[in-house]
Amino acid sequence: MGSNFNLDEVDFSVATFTAVVSDLHLCEAEPVHHAHPLWKKYKTREFFFDEAFKTFLEHIDSEAGDEKIELIFNGDTFDFDSMTFLPTHPTYQVSWLEKKRGLEPEEEKSTDKIRVILDDHKIWCDALHWFIGRGHKVVFIIGNHDLELHWKSVQIELLNGLNLSPEERTRVRFVEWFYISNKDTLIEHGNQYDPYCLCDDPVNPFVIDYNRVQVRLPFGDWACRYLVNGMGYFNPHIEANYVMSLREYVGYFFKYMVRAQPLILWTWFWSSIAILWRTIYSNMQRPLSDPLTVETRVEGIAKRSNSTPRVVRELKALFVKPAGSNPLRIMKELWLDRAFLVLISLFVLLQLFIIIKQIYALSFFWMFIPIFILLPPFILYSRGIESNIGYYKKPNEQILTTSGLIADVGRVIYGHTHDVRHELIGGVEHLNSGTWSPAFADVECTIAHDSKTYIWIHPSGEHRSAKVLKVEKGKVVDFFASKH
Repeated sequence: MGSNFNLDEVDFSVATFTAVVSDLHLCEAEPVHHAHPLWKKYKTREFFFDEAFKTFLEHIDSEAGDEKIELIFNGDTFDFDSMTFLPTHPTYQVSWLEKKRGLEPEEEKSTDKIRVILDDHKIWCDALHWFIGRGHKVVFIIGNHDLELHWKSVQIELLNGLNLSPEERTRVRFVEWFYISNKDTLIEHGNQYDPYCLCDDPVNPFVIDYNRVQVRLPFGDWACRYLVNGMGYFNPHIEANYVMSLREYVGYFFKYMVRAQPLILWTWFWSSIAILWRTIYSNMQRPLSDPLTVETRVEGIAKRSNSTPRVVRELKALFVKPAGSNPLRIMKELWLDRAFLVLISLFVLLQLFIIIKQIYALSFFWMFIPIFILLPPFILYSRGIESNIGYYKKPNEQILTTSGLIADVGRVIYGHTHDVRHELIGGVEHLNSGTWSPAFADVECTIAHDSKTYIWIHPSGEHRSAKVLKVEKGKVVDFFASKH
């Protein structure tokens, strides 16, 4: 949904300087757990980047001189999925599952969540308030972890939290999944090409759940809410932290979790069942849409994104099929196929043993013989299954090139993968703006994944050029030059 303000008051179709950041994953501050200090350590205030973000805004403001800047937040600016905040005196019902894993994506609950995020990131809010007050424009593109930005009340609460005047609010825009900057750059978060994380229909993002209306969430969001939120030693911002082999999981458990979460297998099992159910159920829910207003919605999306209704429809045609339509794929990602295979096999063997024992006086230990016989093929089956999360998360270069042709631009910028890229493919410049999220390769949060990167698009002769920069130790440096 768009904002309440007149889009004609500010011209978003032209930009001299454009800065693109993505995957900030702003979330609530996790209190330090004294008994288990590594529990969600990456979410504690120690790793807030608000001061670095302030440095970034001051730098680009200085770089642009008297020119105005277009700042693009390219999706996952806020991480509603990682929030476990619970209101003290709620005006709505909170289920037992919400108390354990976080609030549902309903309008009033989402509004409360954005308010908590902004309260915990005052420096970030003050910096962005100053930046907009300088006359610059800001665009929020909705990603997969901040799908709740589709709520109009959440957008208004964000503007209220930034303490913007009515005139300043006209320089802020919310777009559904893509934005075209200065007719030369297509900017998308990129989750629409990931079957695990796409918004099924950003034109009609809401679904009806009996007498409630919710944002339809994909499998990846439910997995983050129901599984990762209950397993605080896994960092959701880097895949190596939660996509492992069986041997790696066992080693990880005994190294970090055996004392803090001895019943982690039970946590994983019931959480995975909840994810499977919610993903399938969400995929079946009826969308909240009115056929008489669909074209109006498309026209509004086109206007906010500086495109045309035709471009909106053609880009939407590139979306992949959601993983929620394939329960077996989800079960394999959650390891539920192997769990059910083991449980069913043990149940069948136990029933056969009970029947045979009525005829022959056998020791219970005889039951282990078929178990040992079946163990090798089970191991072979397990080893033959690989997670597709990383494969699908990586951008499909053909799709990105096609999207650039549809938008009639020579540059495509995306996020979602958290990996910086800058290359020329088929005549189309491809860039990934990286991440600002607290991504660490270790539980102790000492091995940091490259972060705090952004794309700076600036005048270069008759056209504009783009480069990837990084905020490092209070300074801005060239990302690729700093690698050498």
